[in-house]
Amino acid sequence: MENSYVIKVNENFDFQLSEDDISSLDILKTSSDTLHLLKNGVSYHIQIVKSDFNNRLYTIKVNGNEHQISIDDPLEVLIKKMGFAVNGAKNIDSIAAPMPGLILDILVKEGEEVKEDGQLLILEAMKMENIITSPRNGFIKKISVIKGEAVEKKQLLIEFQ
Repeated sequence: MENSYVIKVNENFDFQLSEDDISSLDILKTSSDTLHLLKNGVSYHIQIVKSDFNNRLYTIKVNGNEHQISIDDPLEVLIKKMGFAVNGAKNIDSIAAPMPGLILDILVKEGEEVKEDGQLLILEAMKMENIITSPRNGFIKKISVIKGEAVEKKQLLIEFQ
């Protein structure tokens, strides 16, 4: 399946979904951390318990049952197929939007010191609130977006010193 996402559930089950599969889902955001999915006439209530957006790891509850999931986008799938390392050195000097969305909140200020995995901002995308965290320790050099701004994929969000 070309340009597919690989979703691994509980390290046991792998699913491949194309962008068409994802866009055809009958899914509705019911609160900041819950969704309702209707698939083949069956109703699923989904709660996002924990999200690590940078590492694409999530803990969700589906109809009360908790699951650990990881999501690899088409680029990560290709990188893994080619045998390259997905995560390089932690010499990252900026963060770009991983997908189009809306900046719901900015949790840091320019000049502020941040720790690796510290929360930077909240991006609403694909009907979900995603917390963007710092990939490394450092200082915020520049914040290139404002709260309420719509951003495009790969748009610069934050620069590090």
